[in-house]
Amino acid sequence: MGIVAGLDSSSEYTRIVVCDTDTGAVIRQGYAPHPGPEAEGGGRRTEIDPQAWLLSLGEAATGGLLEGVQAIGVSAQQQGVVLLDHAGNAVSPALVGNDPRAQTAAADLVDGLGGRAAWAQAVGLVPQPGSPVTKLRRLALDNPEAARRTAAVLQPHDWLTWQLLGRPVRRVTDRGDASGTGYWSAGTGAWRPDLAELALGHQVALPEVVGPADAAGQTPEGLLISAGTGETMAAAFGLGVGLGDAVVSLGASGSVSAVHHEALADPTGTISSYADATGMHLPVVRTVNAVRVLRGAADLLSCDLEGLSALALKSTSGAHGLVLLPYLEGERTPELPHTAGTLAGLRREAMKPEHLARAAFEGMLCGLADALDVLRGRGVQVRRVFLLGPAADLPAVQAIAPALFGAQVLVPAPADYTTLGAARQAAWALGVAHGRLPSGEPPQWPAAEARLFDPGDDLPLGQAVRQQFTAVRDETHPHAFG
Repeated sequence: MGIVAGLDSSSEYTRIVVCDTDTGAVIRQGYAPHPGPEAEGGGRRTEIDPQAWLLSLGEAATGGLLEGVQAIGVSAQQQGVVLLDHAGNAVSPALVGNDPRAQTAAADLVDGLGGRAAWAQAVGLVPQPGSPVTKLRRLALDNPEAARRTAAVLQPHDWLTWQLLGRPVRRVTDRGDASGTGYWSAGTGAWRPDLAELALGHQVALPEVVGPADAAGQTPEGLLISAGTGETMAAAFGLGVGLGDAVVSLGASGSVSAVHHEALADPTGTISSYADATGMHLPVVRTVNAVRVLRGAADLLSCDLEGLSALALKSTSGAHGLVLLPYLEGERTPELPHTAGTLAGLRREAMKPEHLARAAFEGMLCGLADALDVLRGRGVQVRRVFLLGPAADLPAVQAIAPALFGAQVLVPAPADYTTLGAARQAAWALGVAHGRLPSGEPPQWPAAEARLFDPGDDLPLGQAVRQQFTAVRDETHPHAFG
């Protein structure tokens, strides 16, 4: 028996979990917030001194937390960049988060390569305001002196791995995190240094991409560090999702991802073609609107989300004819950036709180089902849907989602799946290094405990709701999906 650790350096904190290598059982855990000032207005930071990540890591690991650990896996917030000069020192704070001011830089990049289809063909995704490649472009436009001094570019997980290894000459990353940069192709498995140069204005050094079961190296004390990965990929690995599984994440906005055997180049840019942490692929479709739809409806009805759920369950499938198109902040899937939400089917008998509440849940979930259908339309098999986020615990979501998604829905028990995924990867790399595991087969840790919800006899009702939603969507936005 051995023990390994997984750490997750998110946008606000560091979590560490120590696990048994054979069973995945959690032995102990640590936590610490990132030091430093909060973002203005309480939003997510867009810049941070990367040393804050190390300070937080050190605090989370106090009290002998890592005693006896043989290997560590690192996951971290995605879409951040750490800019290094020729000596390996940061030339500016790390650029993180989604800065709306980067819209111009993203558009500049899209035009510079010849449009969305050209980017999708080149690297499997189209630059967005939060993309690392867009951050490089914005730096070149807003701070040309810092851009000129930049000799190498890492992402947060790459930088942390490099620091743990004692800042060696060799810098590494993994397929998963590299696939979100905008200058690495999941389809070809290769960097596109010309796109980083297009963004920054000159060539920069990029890390070596190592395999999922490979070690990034050893610390000066002999502790093995695995390849690491981004938070999305680590969470999927921690959950144990595989072919036929999709993950729907319910935040203010939404995302739908699924494990697939090949990269998907999407000329519309709706699908972002990521790699996962196992050697497979993880296409992702995002929606601008998810739980913000429920919160808006709850505000309108002067209740909280639990109250909104209870109201919705007093109504019936189809919300008495009410249909809510949930595009409250514009939408990305379908591409409707300047639209607004629509409430259709208003009749006197339908104008009751419970029907509006039901329409809000059905509208939000139909929007996510549209995103699932984008993946299905490209040959991605979806037999089970893992539903993540606090809203997944709402009874109305659990009652309505299976029939609208046309699949079994699993709501995993609360756990830190990102750190568990990082720890599982560490166990994999350790097993390969010691000859106990093949490089193509990760350790078989138990699947996440989850409650299962089956569409059962409600499937025809769900199909009717989808048809009603689609009819209103297509009448209101005739070219929504081309």
